[in-house]
Amino acid sequence: MQIIPAIDLLDGQCVRLHQGDYGQVTRFSDDPVAQALSWQEQGAQRLHLVDLDGARSGQASNDASVKAITAALSIPVQLGGGVRTVARAQELLAYGLSSVILGTVALEQPELVEQLAADHPGQIIVGIDANNGKVATRGWIEQSHTDATELAQRFANSGIAAIISTDIATDGTLAGPNLGALRAMALASAVPVIASGGIGNLEHLLSLLALEPLGVTGVIVGRALYDGRVDLGEALQAIGDGRLQDPLSPLEGMA
Repeated sequence: MQIIPAIDLLDGQCVRLHQGDYGQVTRFSDDPVAQALSWQEQGAQRLHLVDLDGARSGQASNDASVKAITAALSIPVQLGGGVRTVARAQELLAYGLSSVILGTVALEQPELVEQLAADHPGQIIVGIDANNGKVATRGWIEQSHTDATELAQRFANSGIAAIISTDIATDGTLAGPNLGALRAMALASAVPVIASGGIGNLEHLLSLLALEPLGVTGVIVGRALYDGRVDLGEALQAIGDGRLQDPLSPLEGMA
């Protein structure tokens, strides 16, 4: 299983939010490029970026950092947050990102996701952020009535590379992943699932291994890495076990 360090960008800084609350911000670094390089040097095989400004407002304000990170790193970098048009997705891919993550638009304009997946094989990921099993959008500010698993099934044959399943209730809490929700998502999805939310220690990561045969191929880790509760090198040894190949690489090779 792949461990994917997260860098959340807000006003050009590396931050973490508590359960997606923009009023509860912890700032970790004002140098995103240095932080990205650090994760790569520690063995990360992929990096996860979130444009929090873009997620909230739909406006791109962290592009300079995104460009600098992709230019500095040799590993794949994926980004989500405010990607709501074909033009924006293509712009980001042109920066050198390996893939872009579509969240709000996946619910509101699923046909746009399908178009991008067809035009950019292996480079389109759907982000499904759920609160009590229901999809939340626009930086988690708006709550829908759509089941997360229902949305996952909508893209079963679309050609997307993966689904990032985020449980809002556990995100940033360090209390452990929502294994039940992840299991339901993996069973509903025909594409790889990447877990996100709640990782607070090595035991939490190990608990995900039971879901790997169902299709949970990766996990995004944020606050626990920054707090030192999880050591990336130790975690890679514990759950990587020589299986650090990129779960998206077969599709990326089609691009």
